[in-house]
Amino acid sequence: MGAFGLNDLEIRLCEEVASRAGAMLDDLARYVAIPTGHNHKPGLEEFRGLVTQRLHALGASARFIPGEPAPGWLWGGRQVSGGDKRIESRTGGTPVPLDSDEANPPTVVCERLSAGAPGVLIASHLDTVFHPDDPFSVFDVAADGKTATGPGVVDMKGGIVIALHALEALDAVGVRASWSYLLNSDEERGSYHSEPALAAEARKHDFGLCTEPALPGGELAVERGGSGQFLVETRGKSAHVGRDFASGVSAVTALAEVLTKIAAAADPAAGRVLSVGPIEGGDATNVVPDRARAWGNVRYPTEEVGAEIGAMLDALATPADALPAVAVLRSFNRPAKPLTPAVERLAGLARDCAESLDQRLPFARTGGVCDGNILQRAGLPTIDTLGVRGGGLHTRQEWIELSSLVERSTLFALLLSRLAAGAAGG
Repeated sequence: MGAFGLNDLEIRLCEEVASRAGAMLDDLARYVAIPTGHNHKPGLEEFRGLVTQRLHALGASARFIPGEPAPGWLWGGRQVSGGDKRIESRTGGTPVPLDSDEANPPTVVCERLSAGAPGVLIASHLDTVFHPDDPFSVFDVAADGKTATGPGVVDMKGGIVIALHALEALDAVGVRASWSYLLNSDEERGSYHSEPALAAEARKHDFGLCTEPALPGGELAVERGGSGQFLVETRGKSAHVGRDFASGVSAVTALAEVLTKIAAAADPAAGRVLSVGPIEGGDATNVVPDRARAWGNVRYPTEEVGAEIGAMLDALATPADALPAVAVLRSFNRPAKPLTPAVERLAGLARDCAESLDQRLPFARTGGVCDGNILQRAGLPTIDTLGVRGGGLHTRQEWIELSSLVERSTLFALLLSRLAAGAAGG
């Protein structure tokens, strides 16, 4: 055994990854330059093609899974407005139209599975939160060479870079790991288009690894809360403010009263989060508004708390013929991700690998959500912060610690190697 308990094959694997430092930096610069936010189809197709081509060179076959439609009421989707086109209330009404005008991006699964070896599902998302026209569009290395900034540099183009080089390094030294690599394009928008594909692939594998960025201190997230989206629409009766104010029923006032109830239900100290925004309502100041809407997000530590929040939101709805009327729609599609014994064993193996590399890998819990929540709900033990270190996620200050490219790629490769050898059971 070598230093820190590495055998000769593992030492060669680490050396192979280290030799790729320059190539990793070049790949990251190239990938960050491709705009993949806001369902930008040309950028997503280019990036997806580049990654798929590299996996194909390793002997992987590719399957494209069509994206499912997302509910049209979600913020950022095609909204309904005007006339009698109202959203569906839980007490009845017109069905919610799906977001049919939006292209539903596909999910690609690249497979190189080996009979008799534990199957590992690697999951990464190609999309970012940045619009193609956003001024934050350049990969910029700091003068000291230690950090770099750019859209998606850690979330998660850096994560894709380390996974690709880990797989290539394993192949170069002759480790025949059994893996599938799933790449979706809508994680930043809730994975509605790719959720069925994520769940279906999870059921075919033994372990799940996601390349979400490490937590701020480099920690591995072993437990996550759940999240959901909701929409509240209120309907009233329009009237001229000066001539007929008394006969009007303000939907904006009704919405404000509902939102105070939602705010009162939040308890951040207990992990119960309800946040509202954006809001819209009314067309002119001299007209009593007959319609108002607010979109929101919830976070919850356990499924039980999530069910309580859902029941509270549902109870806000009123009969469709009431004035004012309140309609509620919600989708809690990312369940809480608890620390199960199987996840604890997988995380323990990852920490053993880190210690063999003289790295630290503390465990932590986070309120953030990712595709790991969906994979684990489908029964796949998953750890999901194996990506690079950095910060400023979803902001124009997003940055990466460049030394983490080699460090996390080495960790990823060693973990895959030991999983292939059956270190975590089957």
